[in-house]
Amino acid sequence: MRFILGLTGQTGAGKSLASTVAKKNGYYVIDCDKVAHSVIMRENTKAALVNAFGGGILKNGEINRKKLALSAFESADKTELLNKTVLPFIVDEINLILSKNDSSRVLLDAPTLYESGANTLCDVTVGVVADKEIRYQRIVARDNLTKEQAVLRIDAGKPDEFYYGQCDYVIKNNGTDTEFINNFEKLLNDILIGRQ
Repeated sequence: MRFILGLTGQTGAGKSLASTVAKKNGYYVIDCDKVAHSVIMRENTKAALVNAFGGGILKNGEINRKKLALSAFESADKTELLNKTVLPFIVDEINLILSKNDSSRVLLDAPTLYESGANTLCDVTVGVVADKEIRYQRIVARDNLTKEQAVLRIDAGKPDEFYYGQCDYVIKNNGTDTEFINNFEKLLNDILIGRQ
């Protein structure tokens, strides 16, 4: 029987680190950001994005992800428009990946797990959250963003309350990587024990 764990959370909270931990613990990881990157290069998705955001997001006839991000994270409404436009294509691709894979444990790393409806594919969901200032420092260092870009990206995301209200489990990541790895491994074990 296949077990699908949905992982979501705020930008800079530590989803990537949680995915790495899950992989080491025997999970087949589907990185929905990577799925999204491949999906937006397709003609049908590109056409839908240009229809939603205009031709300014193109460079040499292809989607320029930086231009798209600048437009999409301009406001919560624009972020929602991005999600509505791209998420159906991503969910179709996730279903295709799942149909071709026979792993008994799958982790779906999806920043927009609930917005896309992909949570319905999951047996259990986990949200990763962290304080704003900590996330700000992490994404500036990770993505080489300006202060303004980082603030826009964080403000376009969901507050802690969203994850506490939606997810089966929420884990806070305000400490060191080692602390988070230990806490997340314990949570993975607790979830599997709870399902036996």
